[in-house]
Order: sequence, then structure tokens, then C-alpha cells
Amino acid sequence: MLLLAPCLIGAMTILGGIVVPLVLIGLSLGTIYLILVFKQPFLGVVSILFIGFFEWAFTRELVEVPMYVIDAMTVATWAAALGVSKSTPFTFRGNDLLIVLLIWTCWSVLMVLSPSASIAGWIRELRVGVLLPFLVVSLGFAVIETHRQLDCFLALSILFSLIGALNGIKQLHIGLSPGEQAFLDDGGEITHVLFGQLRVFSFYSDAGQFGASQAQFALMCFVLFFGKFTWWKRMLLLVFAGVLFYGMLISGTRGALFALLAGGVVAIFLSKKLIYMLSGAFVLLLFVGFLKFTYIGNTNYSIYRLRTALDFEDASLNVRLVNQERLHAYLNTRPFGDGLGTIGYNGVKYNPGTYLASVAPDSYWVKVWAMYGIVGFTVWFSMMMYILGRGCGIVWAIRHAGLRIKLLALTAGYAGIFVCSYGNEVMNYPPSSYVMYLSWVFIFLGPRFDQYLSEKEQGEKVKVRNYAV
Repeated sequence: MLLLAPCLIGAMTILGGIVVPLVLIGLSLGTIYLILVFKQPFLGVVSILFIGFFEWAFTRELVEVPMYVIDAMTVATWAAALGVSKSTPFTFRGNDLLIVLLIWTCWSVLMVLSPSASIAGWIRELRVGVLLPFLVVSLGFAVIETHRQLDCFLALSILFSLIGALNGIKQLHIGLSPGEQAFLDDGGEITHVLFGQLRVFSFYSDAGQFGASQAQFALMCFVLFFGKFTWWKRMLLLVFAGVLFYGMLISGTRGALFALLAGGVVAIFLSKKLIYMLSGAFVLLLFVGFLKFTYIGNTNYSIYRLRTALDFEDASLNVRLVNQERLHAYLNTRPFGDGLGTIGYNGVKYNPGTYLASVAPDSYWVKVWAMYGIVGFTVWFSMMMYILGRGCGIVWAIRHAGLRIKLLALTAGYAGIFVCSYGNEVMNYPPSSYVMYLSWVFIFLGPRFDQYLSEKEQGEKVKVRNYAV
């Protein structure tokens, strides 16, 4: 076999070209990956998180990452979870997060009856905005078993975000890579070079996603700084928060400011300590006042652009408000919307020539409103607020200090991304989407982890089983 295999591969390469060895290498790596995932299914979750952060880097610099890669990883991890689990990996009973997502999934599937939307657009939107969150969340409940996996998730997410920040700093101060320059040349320059200033996008899909994600993790690192960790870990977290905040600034994403503000309010409220509440509220008000009522730092373009987020006379904001007025007049007689895939990128691609395809949503909230109507939007918004409120209630009741600060950071990060999505379609695109889905799982598993850690501190050995809370 050792003698025949090279000869056979050589002959196939002569006939089929370089694609033959590449396919064989891919199959070999895929086999190794499957073996590792079946030994440790959580590796599949880590892989999905990794692809969520770096898929655009691969697409721009090497080769386009097909959509089905994430699907294949999800299916493989599901198969591994079912294969190694001695009991049902998860259950709907008592799991209100899965029940809420199942209701929304059923609602979205019924939207296929909308006469205005094409089947192709409905499938594309259903996959990204509905099925993927349900599958990733349910997979999280099937795979995540210990609080150590929470530490791994936080460490990797912060590390990937820092790499993104450093690459963004490189873009601004050193220059763009060939793939990044090609992205601008292919039309990205229209939205990413304003008045001669580059809106840094790093290896994310665009500057809006980059800025919002950087703001989320800057907030999370700052919250974790107040945890009871060793002094050097706290100092590192403070430095990380500063680097990520700078990454947010150079993105030129004004909406990212509201990720900081909304997440900050949640973090202050959940601190449960009067001194933190008062000092945190003072710092937030001082920060908003600095941006709103002063001109300090206006010579720096990044600070100037961030300051315009609080300018209610801003031309960009007025354009968005005008678009929303147009949509209001159109949707006033359509309480259930025009259907999935009728607005935004999918609207232009799969439903060209329709009214909604000609209107830029500029907001995930507005996109949901256009596709589902005011009735569907009310259901979706109530669902998002329920998850946030339930998460806040869980964090409020956590007894273990170390676990509590970690879940508090995740809850504040989710609140920031959710509010930030009013200005951009952030929460529906990776990496923010995958970070948000997995954050939900860890938060809702918090009481189980808390019970284990509390009893462990009391000297009682309890085996943590992964089942719905």
C-alpha cells in the first residue's frame, strides 16, 4: 500500500490536476477532526466559534469558506454528542430557553406561506437567523458539562477578539493585506473609507461587526477585571479592555457606543453593590456627558465619529429614520410582514424588484419588523427581552463569586449586542451571533454550575450532569 498509494495519487494528479491532492489532504484532515470531535464533542463547539471569528480571514486571504462548513461541523458535533452520551443530551422539559427558541422556529417555518417571499430567500434567512441559533443552542446544552468549559469559552473568545484588535491596528498603522485591499477594491471602499479615513474592519465581515464585537469584549474584560482573580490576571484584563476599546474606536462604528452603554447599565445593576452602582452610574454619565457636551478630542477622527452617535441631527441617522417612516407606511397594512428573505441582502438577491428589496434596513430590529410585521416583531422582541430578563435573574441568584462575575460579563455582553443591533445587523452575523448563542447556554446552565461549585467548596463531591436547567 505504501508503494502503490504514491503512484496512484501521482497518476490521479496528472489526470485531475492539483485539486486531487488537495481533496485528499482535506479528507485526511477531516477524518482526524471527526476522530477528535467524537472523543471530545466540546471541540466541535470550539471549532464553530473559531470559524465564526476567522471565516472572513480565510475567505479573503486563502479560499472562500462554504456555508455548509458550519452546518457540517454542527452535524458532526451533534453525532458525537449522541454517540458518547449515556442519556438524552438535552430535554425540552424545564428548559425555557429551548422552548422559546422552538416557538420562534415554528413561527418562522410558517412564514413560508407568505406570498411575497421566494422559497430560496426564505430558506437562506431561515437557515441563518432561525435554524442556526436553535441548533447551536441545543448543541450547547448537549455538549457543555462543566464550568471549566465556560473558562475555555471566555479565554478563547477574548483571545480571538484580541487577535482581531491587533490585526485592526495593523490595518490602520501599517497597511492592508492583499485580501483586505481586494475587499475595498471590490466595493467595500464605499462604506469603509470615509473622508479619506479607513474604517477598520480587521478580519470581520465589515467595520460594523468589528466595532460592535470589540465593544462587547471590551465591556466583558472590564467587568471581569472586578472579579476575584489574581492581580496579574486582573491587570491583563484591564489592558485587554483598553486594547479592545481602541479597536472599537478605530472601527468608526458609532452604534458600538450603545453596546457599551446598554451592557454597562446591566452590569452596574447586577453588581448588587451600592458603591458599584453609584460609581458606575457616575462614570457612565460622565462618559456620555464628555461625548455629548464637549468637543475635547475632536481632532481625532475616531473620537469625533463616536461623538456623532449622540448627535440627533446627524444626516445618517435622519436617513435611517426616513427609511423607517417609509417602511411604516408600507407595513401598516401588513401586520405579519412580507416574509423571510424579502429585505436586505437576501431581498436584493432572491426577491429583486420588490419594494422591501429597495429599502436598506440598516438595523436587525427593522429587518425583523419588515419580514415578520409588527406582530412577529412583538413576539421576537418579547423573546429577546425574556432571555435577557431570565439571564439577569439567574446571575442575580448565583452564589459563587467567581462564576457570578463570569456570567455577569456574558449577560452584559448580550445586552450590549442586542441593543447595538438596532443600528446594525450585528447579532445575526458571526462572530457576535455564535458568541451570543453560546453565552445564553452558559448563563442558563449557571444554576447547575453554581450548585456544583458551592457544594464543592463545602467539601461535598458532586458529579455535574449536563441536563436542562
